Amino acid sequence: MTDEQPYYRVKYSQTTITELMVPSYANFGGKIHGGTLLSLMDKVAYACASRHAGSYCVTVSVDEVNFLAPVEVGELVSLHASVNYVGNTSLVIGIRVESENVKTRKIKHTNTSYVTMVAKDEKTNELKKVPGLILEDKEEARRFIEAIKRKELKKRYAHEFDNVKAEETLEGNLSLLSGQRCVLNLDEAGL
Repeated sequence: MTDEQPYYRVKYSQTTITELMVPSYANFGGKIHGGTLLSLMDKVAYACASRHAGSYCVTVSVDEVNFLAPVEVGELVSLHASVNYVGNTSLVIGIRVESENVKTRKIKHTNTSYVTMVAKDEKTNELKKVPGLILEDKEEARRFIEAIKRKELKKRYAHEFDNVKAEETLEGNLSLLSGQRCVLNLDEAGL
């Protein structure tokens, strides 16, 4: 592939999937399983990323999945996805999930998440360079910048956590258990 990649507008690959939440998607409490929503989020991320990349894409990570409001059986769930950031072979897809009660027409925001995907060549399974992104307004530029900052924070966190893990000993950290809702019973566990 040459270094001259095309650039596509964010609008080109924006994708929305809307699905009716049926009883088979519900848990014992009558709310939609979080796993069902995660599966739909992965589908819309793939559709958006592969449309932009023009190739097969795979999920690398999912950041910040916070369920803000429950989704009920009978509601319509819409997942709105757009490319927020592109690297050389990676794309960050921003997803906003909304549920709608069709009787009351009330729409609620249930989650926002960011999925990192990479493009791959289907024959060689090698990483594939993705097209650039044309940012056409302040919102698109803000999302791109936020994705850069999230990427930097993830790197710092991973580095700091690796350092903390390397320094850890169980004995040196037992004081962290004080005041927690646990009982330490090492003798019975055979440790």
